[in-house]
Amino acid sequence: MRARILRTMSNQSDEGPPHCWHGYTLSAFQSRAVAAIRAGKNVLVGAPTGAGKTLVAEYAIEEAVARKRRCIYTSPIKALSNQKFRDFKAQGLDVGLLTGDVTLNPRSQVLIMTTEILRNAIFENPRELDDVEFAVFDEVHYLDDLLRGSVWEESLIFAPPSMRFICLSATVPNIFELGKWLAEIRPHPIEVVESKVRPVPLHHRVWSLAGDLGEVDDVERLRSNASAAGAGGGRSRRGARRGRRGGPDERRGGSRPRFEDPALATERLLDLVADRGELPALVFAFSRKDCERLARRNARRDLLGASEREAMLALQKELLASFALDERELHGELLSMGRRGIGYHHAGVLPIHKELVERMFTSGLLKLLFTTETFALGINMPARTVVFHSLSKFDGVEMNWLRCREYLQMAGRAGRQGIDDEGLVYSVLDAKALEEAPVERILSGGPEAVMSRFQLSYSSLLHLVPSLGLERVHEAWEKSFNRFQHRSGSPSAQEKNRRRQSALVDAHLRVLDELGYLENGEQLTARGKIARVINGFELQAAELLFQGTLETLGAEALAVVFVALIHEERRRGGGPWLAQSMYGSLRKQVADVIGRVVRIEAHHGLPTTVKEPDFGLTPAVIAWCGGASIEALAERTETSPGDVCRTLRMAIQLMREVRRAIDPEWDVFERLGAAIELVNRDEVDARRQLELG
Repeated sequence: MRARILRTMSNQSDEGPPHCWHGYTLSAFQSRAVAAIRAGKNVLVGAPTGAGKTLVAEYAIEEAVARKRRCIYTSPIKALSNQKFRDFKAQGLDVGLLTGDVTLNPRSQVLIMTTEILRNAIFENPRELDDVEFAVFDEVHYLDDLLRGSVWEESLIFAPPSMRFICLSATVPNIFELGKWLAEIRPHPIEVVESKVRPVPLHHRVWSLAGDLGEVDDVERLRSNASAAGAGGGRSRRGARRGRRGGPDERRGGSRPRFEDPALATERLLDLVADRGELPALVFAFSRKDCERLARRNARRDLLGASEREAMLALQKELLASFALDERELHGELLSMGRRGIGYHHAGVLPIHKELVERMFTSGLLKLLFTTETFALGINMPARTVVFHSLSKFDGVEMNWLRCREYLQMAGRAGRQGIDDEGLVYSVLDAKALEEAPVERILSGGPEAVMSRFQLSYSSLLHLVPSLGLERVHEAWEKSFNRFQHRSGSPSAQEKNRRRQSALVDAHLRVLDELGYLENGEQLTARGKIARVINGFELQAAELLFQGTLETLGAEALAVVFVALIHEERRRGGGPWLAQSMYGSLRKQVADVIGRVVRIEAHHGLPTTVKEPDFGLTPAVIAWCGGASIEALAERTETSPGDVCRTLRMAIQLMREVRRAIDPEWDVFERLGAAIELVNRDEVDARRQLELG
């Protein structure tokens, strides 16, 4: 085995004879990947953002279709899945889409789906996958995502032996370690193809609040200049506003404006970028408020010429007609900004509005887009320039500096192949970043290694116990990337990790046993059979069903409950006060049922994995069920329209999963259908948006 792994994973150079496919000259790494597909191998490709990894997947899809076999394409985010669906449909492929929000053409030759849906299919209906030749894992480095990464590992471990994998990864230092693991768990040999060559090289620069522009190795000079300006050598904020609109020059000496406000510093940097003809630019800001605030501060710019403005207006009218939107949208903030060449994009924006912004950007008419990091994940929308408003972001627990891999994922959007000689990347450094940020590591260090996040969910365990038995459930971990990575440790360290992982699984099994999901140790009860086909909220949904909580609820009340299972208040201090008349008794009953599960987890020494209900959106849900518009919900909640829409869509998805899991003879089956129909309208209807677009 070891000889085979080393032979099939040899690290080849980027030199080699060119090959053509559909008139496109393949790069060396693309040629090697295509050759491996032809040879019947699995393929793992590690290459920079924008290098052309997707072509490898498209070749595999074409080969599968030509052989009358099927191909699955998975991605970590629904926006990327939707984009791939449209792209493949435009190419004339027989393509379907399964994202939870939307199910279209589920028996198509090419199926686009989220990785969670593939994992569920592997566990629930593996025979349905017998005719699948390839599964493409786009952004496979996502398996080290803390919350969702285990799903990637489970899919790779338990997929049918006949299925081959095409795994596409960003550049990571342990790509060959990942490949060796795949070679052990999959029956086909694997070819690991690594390229570190970017088709368009990146030029990284830094910009300080003192109005100083420099290269990465100029950070010490910038610190000195900023320190001197702070001692009285710079200008006040008011003085800086009256400074040269084109931004400071790059002379090593002389007086420079001092921008005490980072937003003003970014604004002046954008003056410089615009004056140099370095648009279009993506500006990454790591809070939604910053995205909108920066966009509004820069809305004074008029970045489109007369003919471009006419073209943008025509595009906007075409989009409004295509999506059946009211023409009054033309006078709204997003489209008005768009006609000046400016936009913003983040998860708090309505999905339909995000789509309008994406279409404007891909047209080439949107010159300046302020966005959060999700815009960089997989979506093929490059720009001439990327600007980082900050090098720190909230990581879910605290503010922290960007990882190099995160920085490169976003920076990689700079530079348009065939248009730009280089992609330009600017980072704005405030006083704290100048003093404390590991700037050199972030901007020019190597990306971090992919680390396993393997942890079987309750749903996964409920699938494995009947087939493997309690004694063999641990075999799942034996095949995991977690165990593979710990092999290099000392025997004592390996044993410590084995005991920790074994204890974790055992504790989860004890929870399932105490809740009544297992009988005779290895058989599933009715509770267990339903919970195993529900993803992410399996215990909450099963407990509410079997405790009778949902038994007599109407459609609106069901919507209130399922939204509460999904919703998490973003603001500190909890949600709003709710009157007892807003399903007060039901809210208490639901909280009690799920609270019991949380206490059982704690009793068995587990960190809480079962999310407790959050009823903060209840007034908005009641209004929506009563026919209110999405705009009117602003009177009922401070949650952004995009978050409300996404939560309602996820609640619909969960209700559909529960409905598929239960007996159609149950009374709640019909009422769940009514609740789905009540909620799934207008902006919330994801399928309608996709079909119209």
